[in-house]
Amino acid sequence: MADTVQYRLERMTDELDDLERRGLFTRAELADIVRRRRDFEYRLRRHSPLRADFLDYIAYELRLDALRNLRKRAIIRAAADEEDDDGHQEEEEDPEGGKKRRKKKNKKWKKSISDIAGTLRVLDIYRMATVRFKGDLDLWFRYLEFCRDKRHGRMKQVLIQAIRYHPKVPGLWIYAAAWEFDQNLNVASARALMQSGLRSCPESEDMWVEYLRMELTYLNKLKARKVALGEDVKTLQKNNNDAGHWKEENKELFMSLNEEGESPKESDSTGVALEEKEDLFWQQGLLIIQTIYHSAVEALPSSLTLRKKFLEILNSVDLTHSDELKIEVLDDLKKDFSHSEDYWDWFARLQLSDLSGSNLSNRKDALLNKLNRSLQVYDEAVRRLPTSKMFSLYAKFWMDVLYPDREDSIALFQDAEFDASELTASVLKVYENAESCGCLTEDLACQYVSFCLKLERLEEARNLAEKLCNGPLSNAANLWCLRTSMEIKSCATVTGSSFNYENLSSLFDLFNTVLLKLPITETEGLWHMALKLFSHEKTILEKLVKCAMLSLTTAGGSDCGASVSSAIVGWYLQRGGMKQARKMYKRFLALPRPSLKFFQYCIELEANLAAIGDNDAILNARKLYDSALDLYPQEIELWRNYYRLELKVGTSETANSVYWRARKVLKDSNALATPSAKELGQAPRLAGPWVRQWKE
Repeated sequence: MADTVQYRLERMTDELDDLERRGLFTRAELADIVRRRRDFEYRLRRHSPLRADFLDYIAYELRLDALRNLRKRAIIRAAADEEDDDGHQEEEEDPEGGKKRRKKKNKKWKKSISDIAGTLRVLDIYRMATVRFKGDLDLWFRYLEFCRDKRHGRMKQVLIQAIRYHPKVPGLWIYAAAWEFDQNLNVASARALMQSGLRSCPESEDMWVEYLRMELTYLNKLKARKVALGEDVKTLQKNNNDAGHWKEENKELFMSLNEEGESPKESDSTGVALEEKEDLFWQQGLLIIQTIYHSAVEALPSSLTLRKKFLEILNSVDLTHSDELKIEVLDDLKKDFSHSEDYWDWFARLQLSDLSGSNLSNRKDALLNKLNRSLQVYDEAVRRLPTSKMFSLYAKFWMDVLYPDREDSIALFQDAEFDASELTASVLKVYENAESCGCLTEDLACQYVSFCLKLERLEEARNLAEKLCNGPLSNAANLWCLRTSMEIKSCATVTGSSFNYENLSSLFDLFNTVLLKLPITETEGLWHMALKLFSHEKTILEKLVKCAMLSLTTAGGSDCGASVSSAIVGWYLQRGGMKQARKMYKRFLALPRPSLKFFQYCIELEANLAAIGDNDAILNARKLYDSALDLYPQEIELWRNYYRLELKVGTSETANSVYWRARKVLKDSNALATPSAKELGQAPRLAGPWVRQWKE
């Protein structure tokens, strides 16, 4: 390894001599450069070099080369200023001599080994890195980007190697084709790369779309070339005779667009003939799109996104008979995806596009016409697909129209002014149809009730929520939460800010119905709402606690149950102190398998008191830890917290006892790390075998 590193350093001698001779770096700086490079080389030659070793070396070389380039430019500017001052005087005395002197000065800054050594070294490091980490795509793309930025001839070789190792990565094929198309201006090679990529990755949507974009871009370049030659874009009629004469002299630069390969005849051809050639030109573009489209559909018959992208591209180009292809694409979409709700939603929203032909005066009428067409599509969709998702998409469309200020609303309606009262009945009809078809899900029902609330129809919303909660959606927790919120608001409106006992009792009956019916894991929000509402009524709160204990019995050790029981214990702690809180958490801990989270909450309450010297709290905390460890013996963090508590408020004997218990149960000698000196100092006495060993 040392011989290899020394050999690589010796190969840098000419570069370092050149840097010193040009005055770019001093001898001390060069010594530091050699030292840094030696360190990096040893890192790369160790048994298992890391990816970061190569990247750090590359970053250092890039910074060093940037510094070299900066200093070189500064010296050149200083030499040029000095040359201008001296050269002007010498030009008057001896202009030829001055020119010779300036030429001699500039000769010093001709390209030399130090100008290219940095780039070559970075390329070599990238080569070694990709050999070591062949599967790292990010590293390959960094390598390619560096070659492209430096315009180095190794680019094609690196692309071949990357594609050889990763033939199933569409991004590499697209990158290679784009480089051939944009940098090398080699359309044939770019087309061959894309076709090879499509054979390797036929199921890549991006490959098909980018292939189509490349072909259309090439077609646009041909069109721009015709414009530059003085030919009219629409009729191909020449503007002057010079352009035609130049074209005849340089006919090898032009691609023949007709299949027979016949060259266009000289002038005296009519405008009709030129229009036919223009039609042939655009027909070739349409043929390209048709061929790519049919091949893509054959490769990806179930991709809705791919066909939508093709349609977007068709809308952005102007080709002969392109409307016929658009109709074909739309017909294929309807035939193949009429069973998909996403297709109908997309097709309905597609009717709202293209308002370019309408001015401000008839904008509202145009919007209404397009809105009616979209609604017709949605009506047909719900007839064909009466599903919950279809009704949900239909309702979302209406929300976007009625409330254009939302983030995900349709931007087309943000400036339009519609009478919301005219559209309200249609929205309600959508929800009613969903209910009659049995497609009203929990989310859709909540939207239905919320929409009634937005219309300030509180009584209608209450009746609707009651009907749904007592009917098909009796297990919908979110709908129950919405219903109870409305009932609370209704009672507050009648009685004012405070509730009487009769109102609280009726509300408790409602809460009791849903809280006993649904598991506590789904009704956590309702439990907290009930605790906040009944916290000031002791009798009702005690009933709620009994209801919670029944639910927690079936919930087991869930975190949602721990949240509810912790909230109840916290309320008793605020109202009756720690004595009442202990009574309450002992009742919850007596239930089958309390959750670990609730144990930790109770331990934290006792540990806070133990920290200020409460002996009862210390005993209770130990009991809680012992009970928790009986149920959860493999919780390492629980053992650690118990051990830290004993180090803080207990004795060395109790701390040692917890330590050895943990090692025995966990069967891991490193489960509890050896305590620091600061932690040991907190214990009243130092005892135990491991403590004596540490002291020695």
